[in-house]
Amino acid sequence: MRIIFMGTPDFAVPALEALADAGHEIVCVYSQPPRPGGRRGRELTPTPVHKVAEMRGFEVRTPVSLKSEEEKAAFAALEADVAVVAAYGLLLPQAILDAPRHGCLNIHASILPRWRGAAPIHRAIEAGDPTTGVTIMQMEKGLDTGPMLATLRTTIDAKTTGELTAELADKGAHLMVGTLRELTNHRPVTQPEDGVTYAKKIEKGEARIDFTQDAQAIERKVRAFMPAPGAFFEFQGERYKIHAAEVVDGTGTPATTLDDALTIACGTGALRVTRIQRAGKPAMATQDLLRGRAIPAGTQIA
Repeated sequence: MRIIFMGTPDFAVPALEALADAGHEIVCVYSQPPRPGGRRGRELTPTPVHKVAEMRGFEVRTPVSLKSEEEKAAFAALEADVAVVAAYGLLLPQAILDAPRHGCLNIHASILPRWRGAAPIHRAIEAGDPTTGVTIMQMEKGLDTGPMLATLRTTIDAKTTGELTAELADKGAHLMVGTLRELTNHRPVTQPEDGVTYAKKIEKGEARIDFTQDAQAIERKVRAFMPAPGAFFEFQGERYKIHAAEVVDGTGTPATTLDDALTIACGTGALRVTRIQRAGKPAMATQDLLRGRAIPAGTQIA
């Protein structure tokens, strides 16, 4: 097939590579424009998809919007059989959705209609869902409302967003390749009206830990916000990002340490921090941090 690929972050890279390796013709790749980055935060840095596309010799386009008549015409002129979309980051006007012969197919990181929206992996972990997955969806103008062509489930267990994102990226890539192989045999299924939830964008303020919450809820937030934006607390004017923690028995005033190993009382239960990062420092095992910066039992940390 002649495919237009539209994606931006690491999540989308396996799909682009899998489609190319399966023998499809990638006629063009669309990605978000390069953003300031690098060590000084000044160099314009291409997106992960942009980098891989250039390495493979594909044409790359990075429009800031697809709303202009010029962009719509340029897209249609590619005469694609299908557009494959994976975490692209721009709204697609109706003219774009209609241009490819088979329309636009999206790899969405949840089992729809649960967790439509921007942050389905984060929200599934944060909510304590036992399972999630990927859905191949025929795109329409609504927010992740289109009919479903294929789904694949996986368990969440104790995975972080980083770990689950990598897993679902691979699963979504293989599912898309299989879906395109038998596209004419896939009958679109309308999403059920029951069970709709929305995965709103992650705001930085959400990452601050509220130790009056239940310890299990906090531990889920740690995993949901790892690697970014990172759940944190502030102690003596410094920010501490928690990379990993476990729920343990314990009671006490919330945000107070219960021992010398950074076990922190919560609204219900306690949280033992096992991996941590001080601002401007590398992440390390909590025991290594405490060797150089003791936080004794009874310390109010937030």
